Amino acid sequence: MRFRIYRPLSALVLLLFLAPALSVPSLAQKKDQAAMVGIDLVRSEPLSQTVPVIGRLVARQAGVVAARIKGPVAELRVNVGDHVNKGDIIAVLVKDYLQWEHRLRQAEVSQAEAKLKTAKAQVILKTQEMDRFKGLSKSAAFSQARLDDASQEVVKAKSVVGESEAALLQSQANQKLAEISLYNADIRAPYPAVVSQRLTEVGAYLNVGQPVVFLIDDQNLEIEADVPAKRIPGLIPGTKVSFSLGTQDTFTAKVRAVVPEENPLTRTRAVRFIPDFNGGIKNLASNQSVTLLLPAGEIRDVVTVHKDAILNRKGQNIVFIVEDGTANIRPVQLGEAAGTRFVVERGLKPGDVVVIRGNERLRPGQKVSPKKKPGT
Repeated sequence: MRFRIYRPLSALVLLLFLAPALSVPSLAQKKDQAAMVGIDLVRSEPLSQTVPVIGRLVARQAGVVAARIKGPVAELRVNVGDHVNKGDIIAVLVKDYLQWEHRLRQAEVSQAEAKLKTAKAQVILKTQEMDRFKGLSKSAAFSQARLDDASQEVVKAKSVVGESEAALLQSQANQKLAEISLYNADIRAPYPAVVSQRLTEVGAYLNVGQPVVFLIDDQNLEIEADVPAKRIPGLIPGTKVSFSLGTQDTFTAKVRAVVPEENPLTRTRAVRFIPDFNGGIKNLASNQSVTLLLPAGEIRDVVTVHKDAILNRKGQNIVFIVEDGTANIRPVQLGEAAGTRFVVERGLKPGDVVVIRGNERLRPGQKVSPKKKPGT
């Protein structure tokens, strides 16, 4: 009876003792087991890294509108902030003197036309008289002296016609100048713009060239930025860059020109960009700040490796490269960062497979099993 009770208990104790030994693999088996790792390809790609540069909006047309003739200001039709179109009248000068001068020039033209008409009639009259004397050349009443005098009278009359024609041209020119002065008494906007300053007032006397208002064309803006000289090679005309106006929205701009003059103090050159706002931006202002993302240099093809593949062992950068299912150490020399990757100066070539997950626990020569195929 006692033997039947303890026999099952002894078997159970024996199984519990042997179970850990049966479930734990041997050290040799653990050593040969392939490690699960994440991998990535070393690749060749164009490097187009960008650097931020502060620029500003500048108006392609901006400046003073000046008086073209002298005279007192009779009317000023705009205020600061008003938008004007090309040809709109900004200010009006007193026109009384100009209007009467124009009428005087018109009268002079009429007088000169009348004198010319009289001079032409005299030519016809003198020519008829000379022809009559020529008709008497075979009669006894013919006088050569009178024929010569008549010929000279014709020449004289024709000369008077020439003088009258010149006088008419002079009168017409004076009339045109008076018309121009009368037209310029209305000071007009030379282009669509916004009035930023009023530089005179009603009653002020203006001389030729004296300022009236300051205009800014807010519809045709460019971006100007002082770019470090070492960034200039990547900014050939036509190059597209990104920029923002201090918001989350980004826009594109195109390089129009690089000014060939360098500031010796800052080692920068002025670059002009043509922005594309897609017609969705309003209330832009001259000198408004923008942030440009410019290429760090000329675009070139480089070899890059994922940042997670890099390990630092005793001050040296290494990667685990997968060859025939085995992880081997490869020392590398790195260049600048490019996003989530490093530029490789030496040690790797495009197409090499490197470990980016689980590489901290790897040993040289250890078998590995990639979690995914390169490039997937």
